[in-house]
Amino acid sequence: MREVQESIKDSVHKLLSDRIKFYELSDYRVLQTQIINKITGTNFIFKGLSEQSAQNIKSLEGIDIVWLEEAQKISKHSWDILNPTVRKKGSEIWISMNRETEHDPIWQAVAQNPDKHTLIVKVNYTDNPFCSEDIKYIAEKCRNENFEDYVHIWLGAPIIQANNKLISFVSVEKARKNSIAENSSSPLIIGLDVARFGDDATVFCFRCGQKCLRFESIKGADNVEVANRAAFFIKEYQPAKVFIDAGGVGGGVVDILNARGFKRIVYPVMFGERAILADRYHNRRAEMWDNLKLWLTKKDGVEIPDDEALCNELCDVAKKYDNKGRLQLEEKEEIKKRLGRSPDKADALALTFAMPIYENSSAQKEYASDSLEAIFRENEKHFDNW
Repeated sequence: MREVQESIKDSVHKLLSDRIKFYELSDYRVLQTQIINKITGTNFIFKGLSEQSAQNIKSLEGIDIVWLEEAQKISKHSWDILNPTVRKKGSEIWISMNRETEHDPIWQAVAQNPDKHTLIVKVNYTDNPFCSEDIKYIAEKCRNENFEDYVHIWLGAPIIQANNKLISFVSVEKARKNSIAENSSSPLIIGLDVARFGDDATVFCFRCGQKCLRFESIKGADNVEVANRAAFFIKEYQPAKVFIDAGGVGGGVVDILNARGFKRIVYPVMFGERAILADRYHNRRAEMWDNLKLWLTKKDGVEIPDDEALCNELCDVAKKYDNKGRLQLEEKEEIKKRLGRSPDKADALALTFAMPIYENSSAQKEYASDSLEAIFRENEKHFDNW
């Protein structure tokens, strides 16, 4: 089914017919407006939703599978009628789409906050074993000439990202595809986002300069177990700093590590506390995320793991401004409602930007009498040294 099908030529009838002929599937009978399996009696019918009355759509209630093709064009009205109609036991709705905007009705209704009965699979031309070399060449040419067109046409991203998002899909996608050589002079920084609730994950993020190396997630661990893991990483990898979300139960992890002699390395961060540059940011969380955004847009490029969950978390955080005009982010709980999970990986990466840590140790200044604000404002002059 499609939203608009003025004739059978507008449907996937020809595509299915060609495949039946190619694979010599003799048990199918191809008619002008339908395809019938001669053995099972399965009948493929082709319809345009907008041409059907509500009553006609409801007559499909005995159907087993509905395939919505070009589903980005399906209207909310059509979906609201079709969805409760397909209710036969074991029936399914298959949706294939290349998103147009973030406000596509089908995306908002089904995929933006999927329930346990919804399976979402992202498939691109790179996953297609039948994709020809000519098609791959065209895609790569588009990638080199206009990356924003590439991520929409070939990677399925919305053509226009909502202007209330802090981080653009394009900057994240570039970082996912980049390959940055490790710099031995870049200090290792670890961000640790400690789980607050039972279904959240405690996440360690490892970053060296322009390269986010990896993440490690732990579920169901208590403070001692998390502190034990952090202590192991400190001893094994000798990071310059470990920035820990000290809000909620995270404060207990900081206390344990301090008692074990890691106070010089461990730095507690409260997401909700006053920002260092308080004239610009509503709180520390907004400040760290904005530094992460700037890092992602560095001219010489950065690299993050090719991780779909991380990409979604980074691109989904909405921004706003408080009554003083300072940058503010939506609450973590709101993101969790929309994504179906907490943005733990993205927060762990953001924590690695809690304070400037310079790549070149000779450039690291001692601010014995200066405030953190002075350090941050000085760092703005040479952000590329982070």
